Amino acid sequence: MQNGLETRLTDAVIARLSDGADPRFRRIMTSLIRHVHDFVREVELTEEEWFEAIKFLTATGQKCDDRRQEYILLSDVLGVSMLVDAVNHRGSGASTETTVLGPFFVHGAPEIENGADMAAGWKGEPTYVSGRVLSTEGKPLAGALLELWQSNSEGCYDVQVADTGGRQLRARLRADAEGRFRFRTILPTSYPVPTDGPVGLILDRMGRHPMRPAHLHFIVSAPGYETVVTHLFVKGDPYLESDVVFGVKDSLIVDFKRSESRAEAQKFGLTAPFYSASYDFLLRPAGKVQQSAGRSAGDAVEG
Repeated sequence: MQNGLETRLTDAVIARLSDGADPRFRRIMTSLIRHVHDFVREVELTEEEWFEAIKFLTATGQKCDDRRQEYILLSDVLGVSMLVDAVNHRGSGASTETTVLGPFFVHGAPEIENGADMAAGWKGEPTYVSGRVLSTEGKPLAGALLELWQSNSEGCYDVQVADTGGRQLRARLRADAEGRFRFRTILPTSYPVPTDGPVGLILDRMGRHPMRPAHLHFIVSAPGYETVVTHLFVKGDPYLESDVVFGVKDSLIVDFKRSESRAEAQKFGLTAPFYSASYDFLLRPAGKVQQSAGRSAGDAVEG
């Protein structure tokens, strides 16, 4: 049976919020306090369990640095990142669907020309990706910026690999006057999210696998239009139905077609066999709510 303090404490804590606090901050904190207190009462959290939670959060913070964001990873595997995405992109209509940013975006990727190779020097199956950036009305968005990144053929991002020599398997390129883009790379592969930290322990305790289906990351932007943070997923990947971060949407699954044609490969500056995929990104005019540009691990660490 609850004692008096259990029933009164929540309102007492909320009452301490200053009347002069920012209204949005006050609303968020009021709801957070109520939900956290309700959670403690619902599960009857023990003192030992609460201390374990504090140790977990401490360890999560200690795993973060300018190259890795364990809190983003935690948010991703608990489905919070995709829930925030869903809340912020209701009724996006005909525009390209969004998905999670992920914990491995970094600023400062090299800018390349249309058609250049963003995976030069990395082993993998040659791949050619092309498409257009259009408005939802079908207008080509000349000069639209595409920021790209992916893991290597072993499932690791450059920030996870020692001595990569700088920004690798990342690029920035601009769509041409007709909104067209194209680039060469290697075929993305499915991979596990990092399990050597607190998030890995949580996944293990929940009995869940750590795998993400193969994908390419994109941030697509143009002046006057809403920025799209998204992926292109490889059709047929075995983890499309069980992505550890819940990021797959049907509209983002693309057929990466295999070709044995040497003549076709030469047209793209590749060797056969190779893969190719095509996708058109649709951006809607900017409204009141704009999706943030990519936030890197370093942004959080540097504050």
